[in-house]
Amino acid sequence: MAVRRQTAHSSDAGAKVDPISLEIVRHELISIPNQIEKNIERTAFSPLVQEYKDYAVGIVGPTGEMITQSRGSLLIFVANALGTAVRDGLEIYGADGLEDGDVVITNHAGTMGQHLNNVVAYTPIRVDGKLLGFFALLVHWIDIGGSVVGSCSSSTATEIWQEGVQFRTVKLISRGKRVAEIFRMIEYNTRFPTLLLGDLEAQIGGCMMGCDLMRDIGEKYGPDAIEQAVSAMRRDADTSVAKILKDVPPGEYRASSFLDDDGINIGKNIPIDVVVRTDGETVTIDLSGLADQLDGPLNAGRNGGAVAAARIALKYLCTPDTPVTEGDYDRLSVEIPDGKFLSAGPEAPIGASGSTIPTVVDTLLRAMADVFPDRVAAAHHGTYGVHAFFGTHPETGALFQNLDTVSGGWGATMFDDGAGPFRSNAHGDTLDVPVERQEASYPYRIDSKTFRCDSAGPGKNRGGLGVEKMYTVLHPCSMTTKFERTQCAPWGLRGGKEGATGGLEVIRASGETFPMLKNQTTFLPGDRVRVTSGGGGGYGNAWEREIERVVADVAQGYVSPEGAARDYGVVLMADGGVDTAATEQRRQDMASEKA
Repeated sequence: MAVRRQTAHSSDAGAKVDPISLEIVRHELISIPNQIEKNIERTAFSPLVQEYKDYAVGIVGPTGEMITQSRGSLLIFVANALGTAVRDGLEIYGADGLEDGDVVITNHAGTMGQHLNNVVAYTPIRVDGKLLGFFALLVHWIDIGGSVVGSCSSSTATEIWQEGVQFRTVKLISRGKRVAEIFRMIEYNTRFPTLLLGDLEAQIGGCMMGCDLMRDIGEKYGPDAIEQAVSAMRRDADTSVAKILKDVPPGEYRASSFLDDDGINIGKNIPIDVVVRTDGETVTIDLSGLADQLDGPLNAGRNGGAVAAARIALKYLCTPDTPVTEGDYDRLSVEIPDGKFLSAGPEAPIGASGSTIPTVVDTLLRAMADVFPDRVAAAHHGTYGVHAFFGTHPETGALFQNLDTVSGGWGATMFDDGAGPFRSNAHGDTLDVPVERQEASYPYRIDSKTFRCDSAGPGKNRGGLGVEKMYTVLHPCSMTTKFERTQCAPWGLRGGKEGATGGLEVIRASGETFPMLKNQTTFLPGDRVRVTSGGGGGYGNAWEREIERVVADVAQGYVSPEGAARDYGVVLMADGGVDTAATEQRRQDMASEKA
């Protein structure tokens, strides 16, 4: 990926628009995807879209550059997935071949590089015959065929054709007329046609409404105003990144971590070695040190893997508080040879394409921890932790599936304790499907969801806590799981200690108990499932944490009395009071051991 240094854009050549109008247009552009996002939530059918919010909404420029995305769009799609889809359409159809009223869809592994359930739909935006860009929506389709229910849920797929149907940039709607053959293909290549077609109508409606709102702006302020506002947004983002990079000492920054395994070669760790190079003006993220393409489905293509991970990391470091736009990445170059697990070939299984991204992002941030001590947190729990129940509903006789992921602890910073429980750094603010909705829709009960005591990495600022969730199965059903980061614990920084790792355990009604990380199994009534997530790493020496904060953590159940003494050097008496003399001695001993 070449560095795209911005100089001047052709849009700057139009009639000069006054600054007030430009600012109004800028905010209009940012607001439209957020408005469409809310419409998607209201009109979609599946909980994965309505509640979990597995989507991205955005505006893409006429050559595929990102203009802006909605606040709720998953980070795994940040400024890359929508543009990648549009660029493939431009290559196949040409700009003139993408006509008004068209809606194009794609999920092609060879270009998108993410699991096939992630389907992008987009439509061109023209004002006075001029192509201003595209309104695009990515939605996780609940099922698109393949060997298992949910398509991307298999932990043992070894080729892409086991994971569902592919649409390589085809017109779902052509000049306003639905292409019936494509709709039939979709309907008969999913196990959940009602849910999927309902989500698809929401996706189409979002594209059309977003396009109409964009046209309204263009007709009110003129195409020049939109183009100049877009250029200004891109310049501002690039300027913000440049201000950060100029203070980074030129050089190479390295870090390493690893993943458990690919689900096929059980126990064979997957190395992650990253290099970040900067010259004070640009940044190169070199992922050549990643493991080669994997036999199992933890692969991703280049755009959905290497580029996505690099962009997420750079956004965290440089411009985390501003709306995403292409200018965030004009100074970024990504280096990775073909055939790595984040630059896999089009035949590779990619059902778990996102599951590796959080750890890769964590590792990139780790490489820059000494350069950005005020911006880089300790490691977070770092996994999707996919666990998907499926089977036949006892009341309706219909097939069901509920795919869930874990929320866990994020790393502490130099300023405060770690946040959480949140999902991974490739998700953002993805929400839980409410317990009441799950229990009303699926034949299991959620008995409890609690913080895991002592799961947070100790430190002057401790990590966020992991979570334990308990299910009881009420009717025969099955589950697929894809858990990662159970061996590479979330590391601490500046003397902070690592957080606990997570996992999944099956507890049979007979009393038999066994872990299940990347597998599939069946359940009978009375069987239980314990799902645990990791805690975030700590920041700073734990014995320097204020005693009153440790006492408060014990009172809240976040830290056990034993953990307070062991990890923080705070010795508590039976009545909960602090043994001052013992605490002082314990903390002196801890500091001496560190020295």
